[in-house]
Amino acid sequence: MSGKLLINEQIKSSEVLLTGLNGESLGVLSHQKALALAKEAKADLVCTSLMSSPPPCKLVSRGSAKAQRDQENKESRLKEGSGKVKELRLTPDIEDHDYDTKLRQAAKLLDSGNRVLLVVKISGKEGPKAKALLDRLVADLSGSGKKATGIQLSGKQAAVEMLPA
Repeated sequence: MSGKLLINEQIKSSEVLLTGLNGESLGVLSHQKALALAKEAKADLVCTSLMSSPPPCKLVSRGSAKAQRDQENKESRLKEGSGKVKELRLTPDIEDHDYDTKLRQAAKLLDSGNRVLLVVKISGKEGPKAKALLDRLVADLSGSGKKATGIQLSGKQAAVEMLPA
């Protein structure tokens, strides 16, 4: 039921394969009879697929079909990671005030719906220090977002991507 949802009179087929409110199969019925059953049960007639003939339809309690579609759309937007990826760069030897500033910036970006890539530039043997800094940032940002990837240590940088909550 993604994309355009066909409800009640929007269904143009003359016959539908109907499923009841509790999932019971009601068989192939005319569109008019299916609509009458839906009105009698105070429910909506929802087409679940246009790819077969007759199209399978089901009775859904009134209003919940649209709410379910909206919920699925919201979940798909979150999965695809809507918004731009913003990068914040840090160093392992960051001062407390600078850390607080970067934390506020990251929280603001996450709250506005953007993904944030936290990058710590490292040189020499600063890998464990950089990883600890990213762990601290992820923990402090847990109210605004969640980790999309694990902490990745590579050559000259450590990085983690955060998704909006």
